[in-house]
Amino acid sequence: MAKIKMPTPDEISGMWQASGLKEKLIFTFAIIAVFRLGAQIPIFGIDSEAFKELAAGANIIGFLDMFTGGALGKVSIFALGIGPYITASIIMQLVAVVIPPLEKLQKEEGDAGRRKISQYTRYLTLGLALFQSLVLMMFIYRQAGSAIILPDLNPALVFAGALIGLTAGAVLVMWLAELITERGLGNGGSLLIFVGIISQIPVYIERTGKLIAGDTRLQLSLVALLLIFFATIVFIVVMQEAIRKIIVVNAKRQVGNKVYGGVNTHIPFKLNPGGVMPIIFAIAILLFPATVLGILGQDQGLLSNIATFLNTEIFSPAKLPYYVIYFLLIFSLTFFYASIMPNMQPKEIANNLKKHGSSIPGVKPGKPTADLLDKILSRTTFIGAVGLGLVALIPVAASALTGVETLQGIGATSLIIMVGVALDFINQIKTHLLVRQYEGFLKQ
Repeated sequence: MAKIKMPTPDEISGMWQASGLKEKLIFTFAIIAVFRLGAQIPIFGIDSEAFKELAAGANIIGFLDMFTGGALGKVSIFALGIGPYITASIIMQLVAVVIPPLEKLQKEEGDAGRRKISQYTRYLTLGLALFQSLVLMMFIYRQAGSAIILPDLNPALVFAGALIGLTAGAVLVMWLAELITERGLGNGGSLLIFVGIISQIPVYIERTGKLIAGDTRLQLSLVALLLIFFATIVFIVVMQEAIRKIIVVNAKRQVGNKVYGGVNTHIPFKLNPGGVMPIIFAIAILLFPATVLGILGQDQGLLSNIATFLNTEIFSPAKLPYYVIYFLLIFSLTFFYASIMPNMQPKEIANNLKKHGSSIPGVKPGKPTADLLDKILSRTTFIGAVGLGLVALIPVAASALTGVETLQGIGATSLIIMVGVALDFINQIKTHLLVRQYEGFLKQ
């Protein structure tokens, strides 16, 4: 039996350097450090302590603050976080499906087309950032008025400066996210959300410690809740990694005296093709009406009453209808994301198989193959969509049942995002190391 040779320190060092992994990791962590630094820089003229008191009575502020890593609570230049960029990306992906010129850019013009769509997304991000900055400042002024402005400062100048600072901060966060995606490891937007959530964990731990101190019943409930969280993490990992393999038989080709092909392969259909993106998209969609309704609810009259009702009873994270809508959005967006992924198009896969002389055993090439793949894809995506939606709700229900609600910030949505982004980050590292192994093989 051959012995397994363990790599020497020199070999590990060479692998690390040749794959470019070290540079990517250092670059990613450097961008994250810049992001966290920006989250601590406050907008000039805003009284952060007064804003904290204001935010304490607004559920939407606390919910948004979780995804900005505390930047919103500090009224920092990064208070809007990655939200405008994520929302702009969602809108562009949606309109690219229904507007033929954009669909052509995305599918037929390759990298040049995708660069144009990215440019359109940046312009849209700028517009959304300006709009959200205006909404946030209007909310602050309507709730607290000039009391939230530091003394001896002109409120109009502070308002204008805050709009510019918040918009510029959102654009800078977008740029940081794109830098991570292009030159670092992982999806930049998802990774910045992940960092924001992780940075808030000490706050949740402190709150929970104060809640359960001296209460044996709540301490036992916390143990039960943590066990549920652990089981949920396991289930998320299974969902993220599960695939449905479709066996493919490749045709044999003879070139001279050699025969090529004939080896069976498979087409992998992921159970959860969208990863964490349906969750992030669902949050972005839910937050938009909640934010607008929060502003409208400050006025007087019938419109204000309707807006207040919708914001407190429908779009409030503390109410059941919010989670019903949340589940339906996750379910729908999982299917949407599967439908736009290039490697999950049944007709294109069937045509490629027919072109290369490959086939699925027992199925005729062409339309029958496309129909079978479409049927399998629909079933696997349905299971993944339901599973993803249920996973998003289990920690919330567990927190309500156990009475330990101080950990809701790292339950449900946050748990899925953290696990999903962590798995994607690890898989990217594995990919770089695997590339290095093939490089070494080819040099031999």
